[in-house]
Amino acid sequence: MNRWGTDGVTHSPAHGAIDAVWRIEAPRVIARLARMVGDVGLAEDFAHDALVAALEQWPASGVPDNPGAWLMAAGKRRAIDHLRRGEMLDRKHDEWKIAMQEREDVASALDEAIDDEIGDDLLRLIFIACHPVLSVEARVALTLRLLGGLTTEEIARGFLTTVPAVQQRIVRAKRTLAAAHVPFEVPRGAELASRLASVLEVIYLIFNEGYSATAGDDWVRPALCEDALRLGRIVAELAPDNAEVHGLAALMEIQASRLRARVSPTGEPVLLLDQDRSRWDRILIGRGLAALDRAVRTGSALGPYTLQAAIAACHARALVPEDTEWTRITALYDALAQLAPSPVVELNRAVAYAMAFGPAEGLAIVDAIAGDPALAGYHLLPSVRGDFLFKLGRFAEARAEFERAASLTANARERSMLMARAAAPPPARD
Repeated sequence: MNRWGTDGVTHSPAHGAIDAVWRIEAPRVIARLARMVGDVGLAEDFAHDALVAALEQWPASGVPDNPGAWLMAAGKRRAIDHLRRGEMLDRKHDEWKIAMQEREDVASALDEAIDDEIGDDLLRLIFIACHPVLSVEARVALTLRLLGGLTTEEIARGFLTTVPAVQQRIVRAKRTLAAAHVPFEVPRGAELASRLASVLEVIYLIFNEGYSATAGDDWVRPALCEDALRLGRIVAELAPDNAEVHGLAALMEIQASRLRARVSPTGEPVLLLDQDRSRWDRILIGRGLAALDRAVRTGSALGPYTLQAAIAACHARALVPEDTEWTRITALYDALAQLAPSPVVELNRAVAYAMAFGPAEGLAIVDAIAGDPALAGYHLLPSVRGDFLFKLGRFAEARAEFERAASLTANARERSMLMARAAAPPPARD
C-alpha cells in the first residue's frame, strides 16, 4: 500500500526503505520547514521536493546513514531558495531582511531545542492541523495528511468518502489557515487548554472511526487506530505534564488491545462480553495501564479521557467477564456524567448500571434520555434498549428495537448482527 505523504509518487519494491523512512520523518520535516517559511502548504511542497530527490538518488546511492537529516537538508535548501527568490518582498525591505536572517538562523540550527513551554516544531504542527478555525472534517483530513503520512486516497478510503472531497478539504484547510494568519506556534495561557482539547478530539475521532467504523463493510479499520495511537503517543511525549494527554493515550492503548478479538474469522462483530480475552494484546494493555498511572500521577483532577481510560482498565484487568468490577465502573460513569454530561455518556452509564444492578435499572436510565434530540438517529439507543428488553423477557419489544437499530446504522456488519439479534428466538425456559 502506498503511504507517501504526497500523492502521485510511484511505489516500487526498490522504494520500500524510502517509504518506511518517509512515514517516520515526514511530519518532523514538514514541521521544521513550516516554522521556516510560515506556511504549512509551502512546507509540504518543499518536503515533497525532498522526497522526490530521495526517490531519484537513493536507489542508486543507497539510503544515507541519517536519512531524516538528509531529507531535512534537502527540504531546507528548497525553502531557503524560495526565500531568496524574493517571494516575500511584499513586506517592507527592512522587515524582509530581518525575517530572512531569522529564518536562516533557524535553518542553521534545525536540530536545536526551541524555547516554548511545551516546545517542539512537531507539536506546533499538530496545533496548526487541529486549529479550531477549521471544520472537524478538515482537521481530521489535514492531521492524517501532514502527521499521519497518508495519501488522499488512503484518507478517503478510511472515511468512506471520495478522493476529490478529501483533496478539497485539505486545500480549503490550508487556505483557511493562511487567510486567518494562524501563527506557527504553541498556544499559551488560557488558549492552550482549549486548543489542546481540539487536538485530542481529532486524534480520538480518528481512533474511533478505526475502532468502530460508522459505515461500510468492515467493523474495524486497524490502520486508522494505528495512526491515532502514533499521534497520541507523540503528543503524550511532547506534553508530559498534561493528565488528559496521557488519559487519551491510555484509553486508546487499552481499547486497541481488543482489536483482534472484536472481529470473528469471518469478519463479524464480536461484542465485549463475548470476546476471547486470550486474544487481547497484553503489551498494549500494559502500555495503557502505564499511561493511566502517568495521568493519575500528574496530580490533576481526572478528566473525561482519564475517566474513560479508568473504565477501560476495569475491563482490561478482568481475565473473564465475570471478574469485571461493574460497581466501580458505574461510579466512574457517574463521575464522567457529572464532568462531561451527554446523552451518549448516559447511554453507556445505563449499560454499566444494567450489568451491576440488573436490566431494569439500565432501562430506566435509557427511557429517561430516549427523547433527547441528540439521539434521534443514533442506532445504539434502540440497540441498547433492545438488549435490556430482551433480558427482561419483553421479546416482541426487543425485536422491534433491534430492527430499528439495524435500519439506522450505516455499517453493513453491524446491521447484520442487529438483524440476527432481532431474529433470535427467546431463550428456552427451564
